[in-house]
Amino acid sequence: PPGENGLEVIGGGCFRGIRIGGAKVSEMHCNFLINEGDATAEDIERLGETVRARVKANSGVTLEWEIVRLGLPLDGRPVGEALVS
Repeated sequence: PPGENGLEVIGGGCFRGIRIGGAKVSEMHCNFLINEGDATAEDIERLGETVRARVKANSGVTLEWEIVRLGLPLDGRPVGEALVS
């Protein structure tokens, strides 16, 4: 929602430390995804989309990516289309 940031919406740590492959949610700031050294782009995207889906299910809020993703997302649609739906 306008006026709220991702950290506020994600909440006080319920996602901290979760990981997919070599990517994890920062234990210090749950709005950051960390590459542990061997994360693939797919690991990062899957982790981010997992957080987005859980936030949507828990609060009804759809988080938006702050970064610009290049290439095709996991579902194969052009990035602009994937970000809107």
